[in-house]
Amino acid sequence: QVQLVESGGGSVQTGGSLKLSCTASKYPDSKFCMGWFRQAPGKEREGVATRNWAGRTTVAESVKGRFTIVLDFAKQTLYLLMNSLKPEDTAMYYCAAAYEGGCSTVGSVPYWGRGTQVTVSS
Repeated sequence: QVQLVESGGGSVQTGGSLKLSCTASKYPDSKFCMGWFRQAPGKEREGVATRNWAGRTTVAESVKGRFTIVLDFAKQTLYLLMNSLKPEDTAMYYCAAAYEGGCSTVGSVPYWGRGTQVTVSS
């Protein structure tokens, strides 16, 4: 079983920055992926950014150029660096871990953190 613990959420004004962290108890497998998803009230959970064991990353178009995903492999900690935040970024952010290829959809992720709230005010 993989346990994920997120931290770093909070409230900021438009244009501000936040850094989310997610520490994993272990990796699901030698070939794995980890990522960040978010869910706003009344909306479906959506992918924000992912990174796999080989260093390949994906970033949603809505946050491209503003958010960066980083993995500290030795510390088993995934980060999401968020800059130029907008009110539409307001959501609960969830850390996810899966086997290789498993971060592409919400339904394919077996391990989730409890989430950390990000609120951006205008």
